[in-house]
Amino acid sequence: MKIGNIEVNNPLVLGPMAGVTDLAFRTVCAELGANITVTEMVSSRALVYKDKKSAGLLKKNEGSICGAQIFGNDPAIMAEAAGLALEISGCDFLDINMGCPMPKIANSGDGSGLMRTPELAGDIVKAVVDAVQVPVTIKCRLGWDKGSINVLEFTRRMEDNGASMVAVHGRTRSMLYSGVADWDYIRKVREQLSIPVIANGDIVDAASALRCLKWTGADGIMIGRATFGDPWIFAEVKAAMAGEPIPERPALKDRVAVAVRQFELSEADHGEHIACLEARKHFAWYLRGVRNASYYKREISSLNTMADIYRVAKDIIRDLE
Repeated sequence: MKIGNIEVNNPLVLGPMAGVTDLAFRTVCAELGANITVTEMVSSRALVYKDKKSAGLLKKNEGSICGAQIFGNDPAIMAEAAGLALEISGCDFLDINMGCPMPKIANSGDGSGLMRTPELAGDIVKAVVDAVQVPVTIKCRLGWDKGSINVLEFTRRMEDNGASMVAVHGRTRSMLYSGVADWDYIRKVREQLSIPVIANGDIVDAASALRCLKWTGADGIMIGRATFGDPWIFAEVKAAMAGEPIPERPALKDRVAVAVRQFELSEADHGEHIACLEARKHFAWYLRGVRNASYYKREISSLNTMADIYRVAKDIIRDLE
């Protein structure tokens, strides 16, 4: 598969998720098999207005092909922001968010709100393609709601305006993350486009990844919420795609070690305070499915220092291994 001039074998994509896919988590996922990663989405207007916090989200991780994702609904501002995002990040491609379903984004005409204005969305893609020298990709949904599914016409328009790849989440905006992803539409998108199509939605393990690839014919897989506390899913899917045995889940002590490393990377990037706030969320995810972990999940909810993280990690291994 090629994203523009970037060649990728068996694409496994870590889906961009606000508040989750920061530099630390992307780095860990890349080390464990995600060969394409994308930054958290950043507002195009915030970039153009020189917002430092937004710029800080645009850090390219090592170990994978990495894209910078921006959102907005003004072609000129998106074009300017795309150049700034690439200048700041040094990323390999530029991704446009046309799939975020959150009301504060979508109801403003950004994210999946652009699926209600396909002509404008096409103008945005063309403006960004003309403004940058790297491939431009998009992520979208099936449509705004069940009564206005337009992903086939929409993705054709994106390709016609220069998009190098599309990722399709098999839900409408109104579904948010409920219900069942419709892979049939992803298959229809794949059948009509000449650019790569990435399938997203309800891919939770190696078996579902293989089913999705077989059913849709997609060029690659994007995994989102199933990665929470489980970056090993990429190694498992990669093995399944290669027809190799699925690796066993690491022992608890090794999983905790990866979690701690993620928080150390976060500390180096954001400082101790933010790293601990992130750890409160991510560390609890790492303990999903671990028996008798409820006490330590309560401990995790009040982490304030890296010393707290090291202490809790040590206690978890001692008591729950």
